[in-house]
Amino acid sequence: MIGYTRTVEYRDTGGSGPVVVLLHGLLMNETLWDALVPEMSPRARVIAPTLPLGAHRIPVRDGADLSLPGLAGTVRELLERLDLRDVTLVGNDTGGAIAQLAAPDPRVGRLVLVSCEAFDNLPPGLTGRTIAALGRLPAGLFRAFMQQMRLKPARRLPIAFGRLTRHGDRATRAWMDPILTSKAIARDAVRVLRAVFADRTILMRAAEDLRAFDRPALVVWAARDRVMPPEHGRRLAELLPQGRLVTVEDTDTLIPLDQPGRLAEVLREFLAVVDV
Repeated sequence: MIGYTRTVEYRDTGGSGPVVVLLHGLLMNETLWDALVPEMSPRARVIAPTLPLGAHRIPVRDGADLSLPGLAGTVRELLERLDLRDVTLVGNDTGGAIAQLAAPDPRVGRLVLVSCEAFDNLPPGLTGRTIAALGRLPAGLFRAFMQQMRLKPARRLPIAFGRLTRHGDRATRAWMDPILTSKAIARDAVRVLRAVFADRTILMRAAEDLRAFDRPALVVWAARDRVMPPEHGRRLAELLPQGRLVTVEDTDTLIPLDQPGRLAEVLREFLAVVDV
């Protein structure tokens, strides 16, 4: 999909089942969902876009709006251009923040928030505060700093991916490649980090808007999440008029990496209930 200021790659399984759109987080891409898509695709049309969040492969054009509202606008444009309706919008990590802002779109029929930024947790935890600080560096210095992410011990630090996933190091290593190999992507990563964290109250306002989301909603949270407070999962489920909370054990924030089978099971049950 080509927009005015960006090109968005996406994976589309096709099919005639309910449409499920999966949104990833910062310094990630659509491969966050690789283990989940095969479990969902027999019963659903699954679409996983690669948003320009720092692990994308096609640089954005000058002038692209990389703020959370701008990224939500990209998602809405994707739904429109593909003529998708009654979409189940699923977001994990920063993808969940984007989903909260995109939820009012009439093409969204169901909302699933999976261990994500919410309320005042922006940037989220020690991990988020660290990458927000790195985003203030010039692009060249940022790229030089990120070279250490080639090493697994560096990726497993609490300030990197150590509190986000227990079992997903192969994916996190691959997510670093665009930044480490492309000056343009490193530049984009700095831009998006600055833009996403520029307004630290935006999710407080988005939470108030969610009170008007009168369609089916599901909140899936890591039971012992150290980046996205479990209390936020409970609060989101309570404020959504049709919200329901499911907690998942033996996982950190990136449930699609740590517990893809359990997450797929929960999503399939949710789709089966709302389609009755």
